[in-house]
Amino acid sequence: MSAKAVREVDGKSILARHLPTALGERSSCLSQCRCVAVKSDTDLSALSRSAGESWLANTELVAKPDQLIKRRGKLGLIKVKASLDEADGWIRERMGKQVTVGETTGTLNTFIVEPFVAHSQDEEVYVCIHSTRSCDTILFHHEGGVDIGDVDAKAKKLDVPVGTTPSRESLEQLTAAAPSSIHGLLVDFIVALYKVYVDLYFTYLEINPLVIHDGLVYILDLAAKLDATAEYLCKATWGDVAYPPPFGRDAYPEEAYIADMDAKSGASLKLTVLNPQGRVWTMVAGGGASVIYSDTICDLGFCDQLANYGEYSGAPSESQTFEYAKTILSLMTKEKDDRGKVLIIGGGIANFTNVAATFKGIVRALQQYQQALLEHKVKIFIRRGGPNYQEGLRVISECGGKLGLDMYVFGPETHMTSIVSMALDKIPIPRGPSPEGGNDDAFAGNAGVASAWSSPGLQRASSIASEPGTSEASSASATDSTAASAELAASTAPSPTSLFTAKTRAVVWGMQIRAVQGMLDFDFSCSRSQPSVAAMVYPFTGNHRQKFYWGAKEVFIPVYGKMAEAMEKHPDIDTMISFASLRSAYESTMEVLEFPQIRSVSIIAEGIPENLTRKMIVAASKKNVAIIGPATVGGIKPGCFKIGNTGGMLDNILNSKLYRPGSVAYVSRSGGMSNELNNIISRNTDGVFEGVAIGGDRYPGTTFLYHLLRFHDEPGVQLIVMLGEVGGVEEYEVIEAMKDGRITKPLVSWCIGTCGSFFSSEVQFGHAGSSANSTKETAAAKNKALREAGAHVPSSFEDLGITIQKTFEHLKVDGKIPVRPTVTPQRVPMDYTWAQELGLIRKPASFMSSISDERGQELSYGGMPISHVFKEDLGVGGVLSLLWFQRRLPEYALKYIEMCLMITADHGPAVSGAHNTIVTARAGKDLISSVTSGLLTIGDRFGGALDDSAKLFSEAYDSNQLPMEFVNSMRRQHKLIPGIGHRVKSLNNPDQRVVILRDFALANFPATPLMSYALEVEKITTAKKPNLILNVDGVIATSFVDLLRNCGAFSRQESNEYISSGVLNGFFVLGRTMGFIGHYLDQKRLKQGLYRHPWDDISYINPRDLDRH
Repeated sequence: MSAKAVREVDGKSILARHLPTALGERSSCLSQCRCVAVKSDTDLSALSRSAGESWLANTELVAKPDQLIKRRGKLGLIKVKASLDEADGWIRERMGKQVTVGETTGTLNTFIVEPFVAHSQDEEVYVCIHSTRSCDTILFHHEGGVDIGDVDAKAKKLDVPVGTTPSRESLEQLTAAAPSSIHGLLVDFIVALYKVYVDLYFTYLEINPLVIHDGLVYILDLAAKLDATAEYLCKATWGDVAYPPPFGRDAYPEEAYIADMDAKSGASLKLTVLNPQGRVWTMVAGGGASVIYSDTICDLGFCDQLANYGEYSGAPSESQTFEYAKTILSLMTKEKDDRGKVLIIGGGIANFTNVAATFKGIVRALQQYQQALLEHKVKIFIRRGGPNYQEGLRVISECGGKLGLDMYVFGPETHMTSIVSMALDKIPIPRGPSPEGGNDDAFAGNAGVASAWSSPGLQRASSIASEPGTSEASSASATDSTAASAELAASTAPSPTSLFTAKTRAVVWGMQIRAVQGMLDFDFSCSRSQPSVAAMVYPFTGNHRQKFYWGAKEVFIPVYGKMAEAMEKHPDIDTMISFASLRSAYESTMEVLEFPQIRSVSIIAEGIPENLTRKMIVAASKKNVAIIGPATVGGIKPGCFKIGNTGGMLDNILNSKLYRPGSVAYVSRSGGMSNELNNIISRNTDGVFEGVAIGGDRYPGTTFLYHLLRFHDEPGVQLIVMLGEVGGVEEYEVIEAMKDGRITKPLVSWCIGTCGSFFSSEVQFGHAGSSANSTKETAAAKNKALREAGAHVPSSFEDLGITIQKTFEHLKVDGKIPVRPTVTPQRVPMDYTWAQELGLIRKPASFMSSISDERGQELSYGGMPISHVFKEDLGVGGVLSLLWFQRRLPEYALKYIEMCLMITADHGPAVSGAHNTIVTARAGKDLISSVTSGLLTIGDRFGGALDDSAKLFSEAYDSNQLPMEFVNSMRRQHKLIPGIGHRVKSLNNPDQRVVILRDFALANFPATPLMSYALEVEKITTAKKPNLILNVDGVIATSFVDLLRNCGAFSRQESNEYISSGVLNGFFVLGRTMGFIGHYLDQKRLKQGLYRHPWDDISYINPRDLDRH
């Protein structure tokens, strides 16, 4: 979610800090902001005696709940003109008590206390600013306060287009009804308020009333929302801001734990506890799918039993999925229900998430909670598809059997939400092979369905490749093939509104190797004449060529450091696919919009601040460029082009017939659900013509209507499908287009999020835009309006496929569906790594090593974890302090030197130095030659980050650069920060070596200013990507500078000289030498023979191939 409500006390504090600067010379007109938050453990009397809060004891006070409750005055939830004791007593009477607001009942637990401002009614005005897709709207009414009534009907409005500021004249007209005595000051205040609103990334700001009394401006009641995705830009200006849950829903520690995991992960992890006593629990993959499962549960009458809402998506790791699943199972098994409970582990067909990896995490959680699940009589229903789903379903099915769980497992052949009806006893559970002849339709543990497991997905993919289009061929036999071919050719010819064709060429921003290879595999299977990816851009590496496969042939795609160079050398590029991070997506998009050859941009990243997204939309509109995203997987045009990971793995491309065009086009917000739509449409029609996921953010780059009008003008599209959702009003634009005749082709539509009408408190669903701010924005209202406008609207998502099928069959009867000739996709060889993942092949190790192992959770030497090594007091620190520094250092410094040497002694046989030592030893050379060959690899790329890390961090700290300024400076220079980043370790899988060194330094050093500075840099970099942690090089470099500067044994000049002389690299050389010697002795002990590198692990390149590509 991007727009998040904040407490009144936080909103007022932010304005109090920044409005004076915005007002400039008129800042003296602002009243002093004085307010305090009161919770159950707050002692108001003691607080009044603290510095700066003495006003509490000598001022008349106002007390009110600060829990996002609207119309507190009308509800009698405000105490005015109270003394300190009266305010305290009034709060204590209500603290912890339940109150009902509308249909919502909640517990009062947080209050705000501030001075009472005596004023007259005619001094109250109403001011509100809120954001929409194209503008910010300022609302004003000269009569504010509790009796303002219908603001939308009363208030005057001023729309301020994105990227502009309101003129003073327009604001004077907006506020013309205000008393003349305050008019000038009021306009000045709104000018400043709007500036703060924009600069600090507010999305909503309401002041009611705003009082101007005796020349001072008072903000009495405030409601505000911030764009939480802008935290990386505004953390310092916002301060510490909390986002409370909606009134009526308690905050659970488990929710906070998952939110913290989400913040530290590149994946998406969400959890909202709705009813901890509920019987029906969900663990759903995908933002759109999670809403649909909740809809189905509520549609079947079990809303009061729905315990939670949440999602896991974006390829979480096995450990992250384990923690997520464990959290849900712990909540589920806290209270028993004699009727038993239901756990639905569902999801659509994934685009890029490795289903087997995530399911292995769930299996670990099921194993840990086996006894509790049995005691609570939990039935588990599972449905999933996507990359490696066969292995995932097999693993979890076997787990259910071994644990004796009542478990039922289904693949993508089963409709996504059918498991809900089965789980809630609305339809019977199938107990045999699927009607399609597969045997993966249901799998069970000992207590469930006894079905065998195979890999039908792979079998089906093979059968499609060898015997394609049987149904298509049979239908073609009933019609003249020549006429059918002519009709098809006419229908699939690109229209002027086509964004993508079989000749579309893309530039990919970011080193997304897997996604690009997937695009090339799709291109090859579709028989494109050339790859759709012309070039890649990645500013953090120099120009080079990246190897990919075109079928079985190696091809090389150029990678450029600058977009301009890619555009100049590849004038046929007309689209960009951006895998840039949320921090870089805005800049890279604005840059590419400057090139007139670009017709469309796809932005994959989610979490881009809304103000930046809106600026991109405005800029793209001026250039007539279509933006797909942000927060999207992209789109696909069968037979022509696919964006990134859209459509999933090749087996799904083949199963859903995405290698050739059909007659149905769809548009969806959800990227995950786009693949499910591919599946549904391919099963119920002749296939997909084009599909686009516009993205889940509040302001997608292009709207439903934009794409539906494109599809409407495509001759090859006969049926249009739209999957809308709760929140926003874009679907009403489609309704108007149907009414005025711009859309006349049949439209099948369903808006997800119907469950929102059943909840008494606000629930933010998976997508940032999935939140209704009015009845009109609810899914139920949209579905009703679409049905009335003539769209084909099913009764539920479960019936969507049936509705599509019926509408399509009517079109066939009317002769509007062309007969499509059989298309045979080209065979694409399976990647070696993916075949290994599926367990289809095995590869012998190149050599053996028994002294160290860098894999797993913790580095080990000879089988002993690194943390245990430090329990053995092996001291060489004293020797080094004498030999290197000519003085004895404090005991903690000696211990720290020893720790550095032990940690740098070795990092496994795979790194370049150890590899050289092993190869030389196996060639029969002596110890010195072998170790020297390893030492000679030490340099800038291997082990040289220590000195650079110390130098750059020291320069930044000594020059008083803020951590954010340092990070931004390095990014502008397109330089990586030495000492930051790890290939394997991350915030969620910390490097124990870093933890040990950091904690020792913090506990024993006199001061650690530079290391603390580096840790602040780490907070910034890990917000972008969780593996951009402070690594071993970084922690040794910065902490050792702190040691030299603060231990008392060196002057500042001496400290700087030791660092510049390379002493840090000396630690690395000495430590690693011990490991190199160990590798030499190990190879001699194992009697390993001469090593020869396998030829099949080498790419033999003909220079002419490079020139050709």
